[in-house]
Amino acid sequence: MLKKTRIALAVIFFAAITLLFLDFTGTIHRWMRWMAKIQFLPAVLALNFGVVIALAALTLIFGRVYCSVICPLGVFQDIISWINGKRGKKNRMRFSYSPAKNWLRYGVLVLFIIALAAGAASLAALIAPYSAYGRIASSLFAPLWKWGNNILAYFAERLDSYAFYSTEVWSGSLSAFIVAIVTCIILFTLAWKNGRTWCNTICPVGTVLGFLSRFSLLKVRIDADKCKECSLCTRQCKASCIDWKNHSIDYSRCVACFDCLDACRHGAITYTWRHGSGTVRAAAEKEDKTMEATGASRRNFLSITALAATSAALSAQEKKVDGGLAVIEEKKIPRRQTKIVPAGSLSIKNFYQHCTACQLCVSVCPNQVLRPSAGLMTLMQPEMSYEKGYCRPECTRCSNVCPSGAISPVTEAEKSSICIGHAVWIRENCIPITDGQKCGNCARHCPAGAIRMVPLEPGNPDSLRIPAVNEERCIGCGACENLCPARPFSAIYVEGHLVHSEI
Repeated sequence: MLKKTRIALAVIFFAAITLLFLDFTGTIHRWMRWMAKIQFLPAVLALNFGVVIALAALTLIFGRVYCSVICPLGVFQDIISWINGKRGKKNRMRFSYSPAKNWLRYGVLVLFIIALAAGAASLAALIAPYSAYGRIASSLFAPLWKWGNNILAYFAERLDSYAFYSTEVWSGSLSAFIVAIVTCIILFTLAWKNGRTWCNTICPVGTVLGFLSRFSLLKVRIDADKCKECSLCTRQCKASCIDWKNHSIDYSRCVACFDCLDACRHGAITYTWRHGSGTVRAAAEKEDKTMEATGASRRNFLSITALAATSAALSAQEKKVDGGLAVIEEKKIPRRQTKIVPAGSLSIKNFYQHCTACQLCVSVCPNQVLRPSAGLMTLMQPEMSYEKGYCRPECTRCSNVCPSGAISPVTEAEKSSICIGHAVWIRENCIPITDGQKCGNCARHCPAGAIRMVPLEPGNPDSLRIPAVNEERCIGCGACENLCPARPFSAIYVEGHLVHSEI
């Protein structure tokens, strides 16, 4: 019963979180976006202490159920391992006990903390479970989902149905695709062969929660008197944490999947409170003595964990184009001195310190303005560019779905007054200068009224007109840059602001 309940909850969470990255209509986000906000690392970076405390309490009571139910990357590995296990009886009994590689686990955790403290959150996010799965879903699964939608839209159109509509299939960037592919291959290989190897040797969240799970009230326990030493539990344990010879379990690696409960045919394995009776009590007392013997190393780890929380907290405190218009496909990205980040980010520093590079905001952006960065220190973290569209003042999707606090929620009214950048006119690219033709596209489509056309020759009202930008009114939405007909570079582009302000 416990295993079936765990599987049912895991399927619900996994399906809902995956749909957050696949849904381009925004329907799922209205109801399920809270599932992204309860992921461990985003909650820490967002200083969402309520969620962090709740997840810690959940682990201290039930063990690492977060890893087997809530974490999408953990469930993804379970699916891969389950598929391999269905290939035959031999594959269903392919696991064996192996000692914990604590030097690797804690070493990766220390590097992860250093990266966060140094402000390189994008590098830390490469191994963060939620972020890694988000990149896989948005870069690999989403294009397939959209292709399937477009096929249905094709047939629906021929049946005079509007149940589906086609959408552009866009993977974001080559670097994001490569990182997602490499991550997926590594995860698939490890999960296919050894189950939860990633979770128990690489994942920093698994290491932190594994430490807490040592003290959980409810644990999977082995009754030595009932055990027949058949080793079925060990051969079913995808965490490789059950030592059947010594009737012991490494609770720091146990993900509370309950596979061992179903595997045991003699009732020797139970999921009980910390102190039971009989031989179970004796086993608990033996475990307590072992914990005391290794108390010093745990205190050291606790110090590291405290340092991680403090560093994250301090770091966090520093805190398509319109239907009738032609899409300019040959646009090239201008050479911006300062990157552009969405309204609600407060500043570039705040954005990059909080962002986990999960790509959820990239997935929901209806105008494909957000795309993953290829820079080393901001790798995979989104930045804005206006080749495919512009940031409409009435759209607040990215701020509504961001789980880590990198983009704070803003209303439509607030967004219309937040200045994330300003337009810059490039004289030598402008069509009235280069071709001697009238234009004015930038002024006509500026939603903030920050651009007006003035005579090229002062005092001559009949001369061609060129744009003049009022930087105090400009909000940096990029409508001017996107709709400028000049090629390959726009005659007007947006330069980002280090700190956002209100007009």
